[in-house]
Amino acid sequence: MNGESRGARFWLRLGGTLLMLALLVILMLQQDWQELLAAFRRISLGRLALATLLMFVSRTAVGLRWHVLLRTSNAPVRAGESVRITYAGLFSSNFLPTTIGGDVVRLFGAVQMRIDPATATASLAMDRLVGMAGMALFLPIAFARLAEIGLPALLQQPTTLLWGFGFAAIPAAGMLRSGWEKIVKFVRRTLADMATWLKQPGSLMRSLLFTLVHQAALYTTIWLLLDGMGEPVSWLQIGGIWSFVYFVTLMPVSINGYGLQEVSTTLLYANMGGISTEASITLALLVRAITVLVSLPGALFAPAIIAASRKNPLPEAAKEQA
Repeated sequence: MNGESRGARFWLRLGGTLLMLALLVILMLQQDWQELLAAFRRISLGRLALATLLMFVSRTAVGLRWHVLLRTSNAPVRAGESVRITYAGLFSSNFLPTTIGGDVVRLFGAVQMRIDPATATASLAMDRLVGMAGMALFLPIAFARLAEIGLPALLQQPTTLLWGFGFAAIPAAGMLRSGWEKIVKFVRRTLADMATWLKQPGSLMRSLLFTLVHQAALYTTIWLLLDGMGEPVSWLQIGGIWSFVYFVTLMPVSINGYGLQEVSTTLLYANMGGISTEASITLALLVRAITVLVSLPGALFAPAIIAASRKNPLPEAAKEQA
């Protein structure tokens, strides 16, 4: 039954991914291609190089955030190993999204370093929560902007897009309903696991500091790209809108957020940021491209982790919790 359920979820998310990618294509076809190319050409190579460097800083900070949480539980791991496994997970998420998830790769990598599976699983859950907490800090900026422009501004989209989002939400709602018991168990387990870190608030603050470094680098990357296109948006507003994008992409609609992230980035930055749709599409595609590019170092580590995991598989329950 569990295998059938996972298979159904995979096909639903694959369908959602294809639908969101189709919506992105529709958006692009509706734009002025000359303006789209002009927006891209206005970004200098220097800005693209700096944006890529900042994205490396962002992803490395994510690895160090997880490292702080692992060390809090006295796991025998070095910072370099935590970052290496994080890049392996990023590579897996971007290039092997239908076979093995990034968190599962991180779990396997941690266990191969002789970290207790329960400790590794709990640290991954806490890592997600700290990341969400950092993003939530910027949500009030997004809500303030939304109150300023009014909710109808977000709904002024072609009927095709609105219907597409509606259809994509149907499988997401179904998965949430069918998985309600798992969600409750996950919340209870996470609250229990938090006890370890709540006893050491200093570690939680350090991990939150690293997530803020990650966000600062990411938001500055977006600022550089928009400013280079001649479509400046304030840094704080960039952070607020991206926090909105982040929480939208948490919906279990597509694999690794493909399509969903690009469409939501395009619509939210165009409507809430007040920039042209051509610039917002260019931004969405560049952010995805740079994210994929900086995950490539993970190709040096992911194959070995995945190969070892096949020889020594984890219990199914541990993989489901990751």
